Amino acid sequence: MWINRNYESDPGYLQAGKVNLLYGPRRVGKTALIDKLLEDAEGKVFTGSGDDIQLRSILGSEDSVRILSAMQDYDVIFIDEAQRIPKIGWGLKILIDNLPRTTIIASGSSSFQLSSQVGEPLTGRSRTRMLFPVSVSELKTQFGGMHILQNLANYLVFGMYPEVLCIGNSTNKVAYLHELRNSYLLKDILELENIRNADKLYDLLRLLCYQIGNEVSLSELGNSLGLAKQTIGRYLDLLEKAFIIKKMSGYSNNLRREVTKTHRYYFYDNGIRNAILNNFNLLEQRNDIGMLWENFMVMERIKMQQYQMIFSNNYFWRTYDQKEVDFVEERDGKLFGYEFKWNPRKVKIQKEWLATYPNASFEVINKDNFLSWIE
Repeated sequence: MWINRNYESDPGYLQAGKVNLLYGPRRVGKTALIDKLLEDAEGKVFTGSGDDIQLRSILGSEDSVRILSAMQDYDVIFIDEAQRIPKIGWGLKILIDNLPRTTIIASGSSSFQLSSQVGEPLTGRSRTRMLFPVSVSELKTQFGGMHILQNLANYLVFGMYPEVLCIGNSTNKVAYLHELRNSYLLKDILELENIRNADKLYDLLRLLCYQIGNEVSLSELGNSLGLAKQTIGRYLDLLEKAFIIKKMSGYSNNLRREVTKTHRYYFYDNGIRNAILNNFNLLEQRNDIGMLWENFMVMERIKMQQYQMIFSNNYFWRTYDQKEVDFVEERDGKLFGYEFKWNPRKVKIQKEWLATYPNASFEVINKDNFLSWIE
């Protein structure tokens, strides 16, 4: 079963004269999406991977004669896993500067490696997009709202990876997520950053699994794992750049009572979070449904923002006397506050938020009204 992705309906997604960069976690369908978009491409198409030793040698050579002699005959050039090619940014610059009518695409699953290589060489020459695990909005467009409501419990437990959604039974979903956790989750970090102790990274992720919706203390994590605070900070940064976790900062208008120096972390996908814990119990058997709901809502909203090009700064808000708002959007000069509640009967209006920021809005997002909020 093919799940239609948002970018398929964008006729201008792939532009000639620009290097089209596609970032995203492993196994979310980047290669399949580009292959789908290129099915009707005119002219000669080259598809290669950064895993190819010969291709790495050519594109990483910085030798314009060598690069152009290999690539100048193509109308479309697609380089998958481009972060594996040393100096790929300069190779792509040579291509786009000399072949301005060619459509050039590069995808990567680790932004810390690819973005650092393409940043300076491709200034003004690239356009970047993110591909996430499948969004609720994409599923709703294809299957309708009732389909989402009927399968919501599965999404919260097993997540939104394309292959997971296409697997029919829970046992096989769990097996796939275990494979993803064991084979792909930390692959880029361990290979490209020379971190030998994968156990410490997994231990850190397990601790983060229990911290969803709460501020994370680097010192406390370091004490728990026997690591320096600076090492914890570096690991968190790498995990974020590998699209495993997403950091969110506290919002403040410089009021002393507001918490701003700590961060919250969310997982790009609930299924990955549950695979790290090896907990795929049904919702009615869980005591972490509030965390699952908040994580799910935060990431679905971020997907929507990215795909609809809604430019927003995202925060949480909390005071030192424990008044808080789960999710704050700052856009178009306005503040929008949201609280996530799985149970629609447990509604608590955050009066201090509205008193502190009287021009802001506040809304509770629950399982009865979430669809309109993330599409």
